Amino acid sequence: MQTVLLQADNSMVPSFITMGLIMIILYFFMMRPQLKKAKEHKKLVGDLKVGDKVVTTAGIHGKIVGTNETTFLIEVEGGTKIRFEKSAIALDATRALEAKA
Repeated sequence: MQTVLLQADNSMVPSFITMGLIMIILYFFMMRPQLKKAKEHKKLVGDLKVGDKVVTTAGIHGKIVGTNETTFLIEVEGGTKIRFEKSAIALDATRALEAKA
């Protein structure tokens, strides 16, 4: 009876090691890059101010004319103003244009 338990115990150790390695691989190749990307997006949105040109996730280009705690008021061509959630901002076009120049 004891030999059977010892054999079962010895075969479980490699399984736990394998599962641990899989978890570590998932963290470094999937979770960590996503966390880094979310942190960069939060910094991008935090640095935006009135007058900056932005591009939304829907592809709408405009200029920030107003800000709120959770939203931006963006003016698009023709003077139309649209309110967007801060999470919908994909790109700071002002910085992108400065980087090209």
